[in-house]
Amino acid sequence: MKHPEFPLTDGLIYLNHAAVSPWPLRTCNAVKAFAEQNTHYGSHFYPDWLKKEAQLREQLRMLLNAPSTDDIALVKNTSEALSFVAYGLDWRQGDNIVSSNEEFPSNRIPWQSLANQGVEFREAVLHNTQSPEQALFDRVDRNTRLLTLSSIQFASGLRLDLEKIGAFCKARNILFCIDAIQSLGAVKFDVQAYHADFVMADGHKWMCGPEGLGVFYTTPTARDQLKLTQFGWHMLENTHNYENCPWQIHPGARRFECGSPNMLGIHALSSSLSLLLEVGIEQIEHTIIKHAQSLMAGIAENDRYELITHRAAPLTSGIILFRHKTRTDTELLHRLQGQGVACAHRGAGIRLSPHFYHSESEIMRVLDILNDW
Repeated sequence: MKHPEFPLTDGLIYLNHAAVSPWPLRTCNAVKAFAEQNTHYGSHFYPDWLKKEAQLREQLRMLLNAPSTDDIALVKNTSEALSFVAYGLDWRQGDNIVSSNEEFPSNRIPWQSLANQGVEFREAVLHNTQSPEQALFDRVDRNTRLLTLSSIQFASGLRLDLEKIGAFCKARNILFCIDAIQSLGAVKFDVQAYHADFVMADGHKWMCGPEGLGVFYTTPTARDQLKLTQFGWHMLENTHNYENCPWQIHPGARRFECGSPNMLGIHALSSSLSLLLEVGIEQIEHTIIKHAQSLMAGIAENDRYELITHRAAPLTSGIILFRHKTRTDTELLHRLQGQGVACAHRGAGIRLSPHFYHSESEIMRVLDILNDW
């Protein structure tokens, strides 16, 4: 039976939330209503739009467990927020940045681009090690200014102990930056428990929102270390005083929002988050992990497949990576897609990423498709 908020087309089992998620029905309806309102009234209801913007900041604050909505900036995407950090910090010749060898390009390229400033980007090897956290720590030295990594790795599904890493960074006065795009909306997240200085994520994956709108969290101390690289009317302290002379930048994270907000995206993402918060992140995480464990168990029992995701990892995610032992990844991908399973080719195999709304029968159907091949 389909979830009422996800009336996907018949025969489609959507296991690709680590890429781009479908919208809930309420999000579709919110976008339609916003379009209708614009068509008939223009910006007449702009004060209501500002209330929706404030609501979204509060929803994101709750997902992150941030101390205040003043710590929340609405940005275009994860890459923009990472670039704010990379080009906002005052680097010194000989500084280094520690990361992993499994990062998505968004959390690699901005840091590598600093090489011309004499900044070294160090990649710890996370696989085939007893402790991926220790592998990161071993790359740190007295010149390490920042440690940056994904909370959950996009290809392997490896979920790191952010509390342990955050405590390590705090004790050594190292800035801690987290790409949370594979966590927010899927698992519990706590910027305060992680001692995170910077956190960023797009809304189009596990948060089930649109592309083109994301969140950028900063602590007050950390954001004061970032020089601004974009300027405009919206990042001023007194935003709607258009005669603002002399002007001051906004004291909070809104200083990173230089121009007009993405009001369409705001209405859409807020609607999606309203569903996730209604269900509850703890329940969502429980269900996602349950589906992932079922898929991993079924794949591991079939001797024609090799499970790449580590089943016994201390922390688990909703990402499953596997491959066929004799067929190519392309053949396996086409087989699954041809049978109505939305998935992706990532890393060393095929990636499945279920969400909370799937039924157990859908999960079993995917395993049947694999077993019948």
